[in-house]
Amino acid sequence: MPDEHVSVLQSMGVVILALAAAVWIFGLISLARRGHFGAVPRPLVGSLRALPLQRRSPPPLEYTELTAAEQAAFAGLVRQLSDGR
Repeated sequence: MPDEHVSVLQSMGVVILALAAAVWIFGLISLARRGHFGAVPRPLVGSLRALPLQRRSPPPLEYTELTAAEQAAFAGLVRQLSDGR
């Protein structure tokens, strides 16, 4: 018989593992039925004091004048791209 080489501790381990799995599955089913897996509540804004306040307006735009050589190079690049080369 195959059971004569199995120790008592091994048999008890299988039973305990099966029982733990059944309890875990029962717990998941009961949590799902109660609705605990629903939407996660959003944290309060007041509890995030470590984060700085965000600006409401966008930062000012930066602008740099191009030299004549840079403008010519850019125009040449645009012509190349519009020609499909």
